[in-house]
Amino acid sequence: MSRLFDTGNRTATADHAEVVRKYELYRTLVEFLAAFAFVVGSVFFFYESLLYAGTWLFLVGSILFAVRPSIRLLLELRLANLPVPDEFRPYGAGPEKVKSPRADG
Repeated sequence: MSRLFDTGNRTATADHAEVVRKYELYRTLVEFLAAFAFVVGSVFFFYESLLYAGTWLFLVGSILFAVRPSIRLLLELRLANLPVPDEFRPYGAGPEKVKSPRADG
């Protein structure tokens, strides 16, 4: 597993770039939905009969804005777990290996 929030993970391979593209699409959709909920909720506050619905839209918008960093974290976890071939690693940055204890005597 590579490091989280390592910018090199975003373009390490074509698979990495595709995962980033998908997650950015999801994140953008959530942002638009959240903004839409807030705008419509704000308009609803002008009408007494729609006040209750406007309050619910504000809650939905707030929850959607809370989902944004969750999507980012899921993206980073997914990228960190994708394998990176050795030819895409920077010079000197090999895969993390566990050292086995030596039986020196």
